[in-house]
Amino acid sequence: MAERLVGKQAPDFTMETVSGDGKEFGKVSLSDYRGKWLVFFFYPLDFTFVCPTEITALSEAADQFTALDTEILGVSIDSVHSHKAWINASKDVGGLGQLKFPLASDITKKVASDYGVLIEEEGIALRGLFIIDPEGELKYQVVNHNDVGRSVEETLRVLQALQSGGLCPMNWKPGDKNL
Repeated sequence: MAERLVGKQAPDFTMETVSGDGKEFGKVSLSDYRGKWLVFFFYPLDFTFVCPTEITALSEAADQFTALDTEILGVSIDSVHSHKAWINASKDVGGLGQLKFPLASDITKKVASDYGVLIEEEGIALRGLFIIDPEGELKYQVVNHNDVGRSVEETLRVLQALQSGGLCPMNWKPGDKNL
């Protein structure tokens, strides 16, 4: 039986990362994001087809997330070396180019398992996206089939709704009244 994550403390993690410019390796833990909102998303594999559309769209919108005191962290089961190669590869050969956030390596697949997005028989993650509040509570999750990309606009809308502090009806948008 699947365990509910929304409304609970987000599962802790520590992973190796590569910076968005593809130049530096590091480590990141959930505790590094205390005091900020976090959009934490999983994608299946580097050098695939749908993933770069999502990752580059999130990077292009990074300033909008920053304005909302929100960090972004992407993760797959690939190594940091694969992430680095993907960032540094030109877009005409399927590369990402520079990003405005790091990519983390869940090479052990533990974090994908803890967040309930691991496809065990394939050894990759589903497209899971989580919004974690500044106190570490998981406030939102959406998990897509790997054939379908996610929406940056919807992620921003939900983040703003969560930050509004009130009850938000269907199709709520920033500027709308809360219930």
